[in-house]
Amino acid sequence: MSTLLQVRNIETWYGPVNAIRGISLDVQAGRIVAVLGANGAGKTTLLNTIAGVLAPAKGSIVFEGHHLEGKDADAVCRAGVVLVPEGRQVFPFLTVEENLRMGAFARRRAPGVAEDMERVFEWFPRLRERRTQSAGLLSGGEQQMVAIGRAYMAKPRMLLLDEPSLGLSPLFTKEIFQIVRRIRDETGTAILVVEQNAAIALATADDGYIVELGRIVASDTCAKLKQRDDVQAFYLGAAAEHGPEMAGRHAQPRRQRSCWR
Repeated sequence: MSTLLQVRNIETWYGPVNAIRGISLDVQAGRIVAVLGANGAGKTTLLNTIAGVLAPAKGSIVFEGHHLEGKDADAVCRAGVVLVPEGRQVFPFLTVEENLRMGAFARRRAPGVAEDMERVFEWFPRLRERRTQSAGLLSGGEQQMVAIGRAYMAKPRMLLLDEPSLGLSPLFTKEIFQIVRRIRDETGTAILVVEQNAAIALATADDGYIVELGRIVASDTCAKLKQRDDVQAFYLGAAAEHGPEMAGRHAQPRRQRSCWR
């Protein structure tokens, strides 16, 4: 299995604050990788650094053999790495279909755009029903569908998903993660997902990393991470008993202090 993304010892600062401190991780082709951690752990900063929204002070980001560190977000997107940002950030006054077409802006003259939109509508039938409706009038879950569909329209080889369950009901959360796995299974797209909803993230992803205070403190396959006592105590809690459909209520980490010594 080939390594698609290699992140090595990156550091990113917000002014005087060292938000991520020497993080390294790998994403293999065709794999879903989850990054877990409490609020303020550095998860969103990590994704924004990979996506070119933020520039790392140190370290390297290599995608398909090409260095991305120092490139802006547009260049990273054109290289095949596309971010679905936290909070969805749809264009509220554009229709669902117009939002999806914006995702294909850089390839609008390339063949296959219509076929890819049809695939998005197959994954998200609600969007087909609402294709002429303004995206700002959709529910939060439907807007998340638009955001993921819009990112797919850019034809990525890797998707970066930042808190896709944020603000969603357990039912919508389960549906979104089912589609995340379907996208990987049907297209081979690698996916790096940042998520507080640990139970459903670990149930969906292949590999996982746990970030605490800007550093990686644990990494393994998700199957092995779920068996660790510290992960069960700190992240899963009651969700370990009730299953991933309860993740929206039970799976958030309960404290920021370290439980890995």
